Amino acid sequence: MLINERYDLILKYLKEKETVSVKELTGVTKSSEATIRRDLIELEKKALLKRVHGGATVIDDNIELSMASKTSINREEKEIIAKFAASIVNDGEYIFLDAGSTTFQMIKYLSKKKIKVVTNGIDHILELVKYNISSYVIGGEIKETTRALIGIEAYEQILKHNFSRAFLGVNSLSYERGYSTPDTEEALIKKTVINLSKKSYILADNSKFGKNSFCKFGKLEEAIIITDKLIDKRFKEKTIVKECK
Repeated sequence: MLINERYDLILKYLKEKETVSVKELTGVTKSSEATIRRDLIELEKKALLKRVHGGATVIDDNIELSMASKTSINREEKEIIAKFAASIVNDGEYIFLDAGSTTFQMIKYLSKKKIKVVTNGIDHILELVKYNISSYVIGGEIKETTRALIGIEAYEQILKHNFSRAFLGVNSLSYERGYSTPDTEEALIKKTVINLSKKSYILADNSKFGKNSFCKFGKLEEAIIITDKLIDKRFKEKTIVKECK
């Protein structure tokens, strides 16, 4: 088993159990205890879990992970979601991509479309240039962890635009509370973009559901959800959910 595949298995199992032992993980991954201990050390360095005596536990949902850490979680699911989301976009559209790891994966699938893209993602800029996509960058303060451009300057620049579609990442989705993220300034940007878009899409793998982060930025009905697998079918009572298994 490749190391990244083992990391995915560990993180998925941890999401389900919240606290796991090294012994449990050896069974799940069919690896030695020494290998699992090394894996847990590396995953803790990436802020993807917290090591405890004899195993590991989940980290607080309100701790904002770095862009690199987010990219390493549920990579296969994010790729499926990104490809599906990009397929919705038509030539001639003016779209917004926020600074999420899944929206970043969309870019390569947009390369042959005649569109204009606005983004507040630092990592997205070079990727958009790489694929020769006509793009505009929102200025503002750089948030180190998510590499998003935020603050009053970003907010004021976004207000100058209208979008045919917006694609947004999310930290948490709750049936009761809607969409949320740990950061107040990122929440403001996301909420503003939703208000300026004809259609908005929330890109969320199955691990994001049933949780609440600190700052709510939208009600479920304000956006269409694109996910790899919907476990809680109640979400369909409030909005459209696209499953791309």
